[in-house]
Amino acid sequence: MDLEVNNYLEQRETWPQSGKHIMAQYDESSVVVYQAYRPVIGEFAAEYQFFGGPFSYTRMSWIKPNFLWMMYRSGWGTKQGQEVILAITLKREYFERILSAAVVSSFCSCNYETNEQWKRAVASSNVRLQWDPDHDPFGHKEERRAIQLGLRNDFLAPFKGEGIIKIENVSDFVSQQQEFVLNDELEKLMMPKEKPYIPSSSETRKYLGIVNED
Repeated sequence: MDLEVNNYLEQRETWPQSGKHIMAQYDESSVVVYQAYRPVIGEFAAEYQFFGGPFSYTRMSWIKPNFLWMMYRSGWGTKQGQEVILAITLKREYFERILSAAVVSSFCSCNYETNEQWKRAVASSNVRLQWDPDHDPFGHKEERRAIQLGLRNDFLAPFKGEGIIKIENVSDFVSQQQEFVLNDELEKLMMPKEKPYIPSSSETRKYLGIVNED
């Protein structure tokens, strides 16, 4: 597995405890996000390094840069239809475009003057954004908020390969680490290295409510 990993408890000590944060593994050119699929879709993507076959480009597809949020959502890869966990390394410029085009999934007067204005933005947007409670390995809610992004149309099209650097099936790793959670052995739990991701655009940071702490 190519993901960089580190002990969960060690990482937790460095993470922000509250507020909105895009927790992710990234570098200057890439950002890792996660998705969970039934085997026929997930195994195709990992083998051919693009999304095709039974994958639908007519539906919204949600990505999550936060590993533990994906584990909560998929039940550590045990929920039906979410057995294959993919780590998808996106081009960073593509991820930045996604963030800059995102429209929040619930009305907020801090971003839109009226509810009607927000509804029009949602209807025309190709990127949907949700802030949800982050979760610990046991599925308990954290005060920190985690992001997930729904893509469709022009913003999902790069999943045919243009926006992707690598797709890796990390289901075996997920299964191995779940055993430590089930046995309450978090001192042994390893997970991808993550830290807060700060969008390059000040306008995007303001819209998302993310503070640049650098």
